Amino acid sequence: MNNSSPENRAPDHRWLPSDLLPVVLTAITVVSGLIDGVSYLGLGHVFTANMTGNVVILGFAAAGAPGFSVAAALVSLVAFLIGAVGAGRLEIAMRPRPRHQWARTAFIGEALLLAVATTIAFAVPVGASYALIAVMALAMGLRNATVRKLAVPDMTTTVLTGTLSSLASDSWLAGGANPRARRRISAVLAILVGALLGAWLVLHHGLGWPLLVSTIVVAASALGVRAERS
Repeated sequence: MNNSSPENRAPDHRWLPSDLLPVVLTAITVVSGLIDGVSYLGLGHVFTANMTGNVVILGFAAAGAPGFSVAAALVSLVAFLIGAVGAGRLEIAMRPRPRHQWARTAFIGEALLLAVATTIAFAVPVGASYALIAVMALAMGLRNATVRKLAVPDMTTTVLTGTLSSLASDSWLAGGANPRARRRISAVLAILVGALLGAWLVLHHGLGWPLLVSTIVVAASALGVRAERS
């Protein structure tokens, strides 16, 4: 008799998400709004969390639309991809360990990169745009790929197109049962709040303060990643 069938196999509790994980992911979703507020408003109309936007910006810039930079968008895209590669390598390296330890390490890495960006923003208020874009996009690539591997439904932390589509198509208006509606709405509001706060801080206080807030939120969120309660 094969005891390794799905029915007989004991669950691997090391790989279950924490009870707090949706809360953690909502908190770092706020940071996505902050980060894109910094990059788009303060670094020349480029995104560092939303890569769909950068692909569109590349098209705009290539067509000669004013106010957009091919170089800035490419720096962001390449740095994001490098961060995502790093996330994949980290997940493989830490696969034998409990999943919460891997996720926490990734989020700590993001916080450290955002701390570097914060330091650059305060130390070099002008003239460091490409350095800031690269470091911020690197952090977002690390996070985005990590969250993708965590695969918590409706918690992508950086993009909302699928979330909004699911919210509408699964709603009572479409004859659905509104599954995870609260989580989906929370994700939308989190990015909205982050963008609002990021824009206000950039417009009134410069780039350093929203990056500092982002660093603190991600560092605190990393501490909230815990093992599943037994």
